Amino acid sequence: MFKRTKSPTAPEPTAPVAAEGKAGGKGRPTPTRKEAEAAAKARAKAPADRREASRRQREFRAEESRKIRQGMKSGDERYFLPRDKGRVRRFIRDYVDRRFSIVELVIPLMIIGLMLGYTGSSALVQASSMVLLATVLFVVTDMLVLRFRLRRELKQRFPDEPLKGTTYYALTRSMQMKFMRLPKARVKIGQPLPEDYDR
Repeated sequence: MFKRTKSPTAPEPTAPVAAEGKAGGKGRPTPTRKEAEAAAKARAKAPADRREASRRQREFRAEESRKIRQGMKSGDERYFLPRDKGRVRRFIRDYVDRRFSIVELVIPLMIIGLMLGYTGSSALVQASSMVLLATVLFVVTDMLVLRFRLRRELKQRFPDEPLKGTTYYALTRSMQMKFMRLPKARVKIGQPLPEDYDR
C-alpha cells in the first residue's frame, strides 16, 4: 500500500583540484634551502634607503674604475676603453712609446725658464723668454715629425684599415709623460717593433 520512496542520490565526491607543486600548497613549488638562503641574502643586501643605495652605487663605480685601471696597467685588453682597442691602436702606442719625445724635457725646461724670469735681471728674463719659445718650437716640430712618420708607417702596415683619429690619438699620448700613460707602455725607448700586430 505505502510505496517505499527512494532516498535522494548522494552526489559523487569530486576530487580536489591539485595545485601546482604540493596539494593544498601556495600554487608554487616550495623553494629549496639554497634558494631560500640566496633570497635571504638578497633581502639583507637591499639598501634600506636612498642614501644607502647611493653609497653602494659609488662604491661599485669606484671598484669598477679600480679594476679597469688595473687592467689597463697590466695590458689586459678586456678592460681597455674602445679608443684603445685593436691592432692599429696597439701599434700607435708602441710607436709613440719607443720614441724619445721632447715632451719628456718640457717640464724641466719650463721650470728653468720661469726661474730665470723671476731673477729680476733683464738678461736672464730675456734668456727665460728664449728658453720658453725654444721649448714650444721643439714640441711643435716633434709633433709634426711624429705625425708624418706615423702616417707613413700606418699606410705600409695597415693599408686596409681606416686611419681616422689616429693622429689625434698619437699626439695626445705623446704629450703625456711616459710614466703617466695608460695603457702602460710595453716597449722601451729605441726598442724594435714587431712586424706582426695581428695577435
